[in-house]
Amino acid sequence: MDPVSVGLLVALAGGAGGELGRNAWAALSALVRRPFRRAGGEDAPAVGSGEAELARLAQNPADQSTAQALSTTLAVRAALDAEFRAVLASWHDQAQRIPFDEGGVHNTISGGVQHGPVLQGRDFSNLTFTMAAPGSDQRGGSDRGGQDGAAG
Repeated sequence: MDPVSVGLLVALAGGAGGELGRNAWAALSALVRRPFRRAGGEDAPAVGSGEAELARLAQNPADQSTAQALSTTLAVRAALDAEFRAVLASWHDQAQRIPFDEGGVHNTISGGVQHGPVLQGRDFSNLTFTMAAPGSDQRGGSDRGGQDGAAG
């Protein structure tokens, strides 16, 4: 299993990903709080659960060193606890699919002339545009240099 990236942990701790991100953070919190089980029923070694790192990261989401410490603790637990490793791998797979750029707006207009309104933004709804068709004046007549189309 690949280690959980520092970037992913920082993003989730910082609230990125909207509701999906919050759910992933809550699921990781629950996973970290699970009892440590070593293969073969052996006693748990003196390895941190990750709870302290998780709490510190929640308090300071931009702290890369705390995120790295949490990532390392998760990797050690996963190496020693097969059940934890399987659940963490599943969580990691789902967390990597969260779209973290949900609020980003990337608009580009290039070349040419736009005939009509151009809106740049996100999540527009219930908009109405009333405008003359290309080639006609605002009164609804034709665009024939002021002539009304009658033969003279």
